[in-house]
Amino acid sequence: MTTDSLSSIRINGIRIGAIERGTGTPLLFLHPGIGLDPTAPVLDRLAERVRLVAPIHPGFGTSEQPPSFDTVDDLAYFYLDLMDELDLKDVTLVGVSLGGWIAAEMAVKSTARIARLVLANAVGIKVGPRETRDIADIFAILDQDFNERAYANSALGMRDYKTMAESDVRIAARNREATARYAWSPYMHNPKLKNRLHRIKIPTLFLWGDSDRIVLESYGRAYAAAIPGARFETIAKAGHFPHLEQADEFARRVHAFMEGRSS
Repeated sequence: MTTDSLSSIRINGIRIGAIERGTGTPLLFLHPGIGLDPTAPVLDRLAERVRLVAPIHPGFGTSEQPPSFDTVDDLAYFYLDLMDELDLKDVTLVGVSLGGWIAAEMAVKSTARIARLVLANAVGIKVGPRETRDIADIFAILDQDFNERAYANSALGMRDYKTMAESDVRIAARNREATARYAWSPYMHNPKLKNRLHRIKIPTLFLWGDSDRIVLESYGRAYAAAIPGARFETIAKAGHFPHLEQADEFARRVHAFMEGRSS
């Protein structure tokens, strides 16, 4: 992982890293709990047709952790402020997993600057009864089990922390710690979010890696059904992180949705 291509943005006194590439209509990309590698191919693919802004969430990577931030709600308001600060308009908001949860929380609050919403393998709501687990407990399983559940090709998630640069190990630890801070309790959801999703009146697309065993397709379809007019599409040979396993197809679907074309 390299941080050479990261810029620095300060919002409300909070400094975060961000990737900014391309020109045109803005696309705000919100990464999952595993973080965001600036060298990930999907970033260049997305930036081919848009102005890509991909921030590193507060507390993740090398971004500052505000002492007062401890909920996804905090992150949602932070990114609404970021769009104001950068004067982003007609935004396509794309979120993966935890990033999808943040994006959904933003959209129920205000879509004044958001024109389209893409949620990929998003978490954030409860769809089953209280006694049923909707989302695999990622803090209770070993890395190998996580990779087998999260990826169509589990080898893509393998990391040898003994040979990784110390800075990369530190980033991985911060990402895991921050995910727990924001999403531990209630686990990976806001009990009130599902009943607020009807407020989202903008075009919404769900993209779902069909090999995901962290959150199943049935969960995603229930999520999509709660947003008026939302479309649901699966991506083959991808798990919980379709933007990583199928970067070209992920970007193609997003661009087609932005341009009003059938994918």
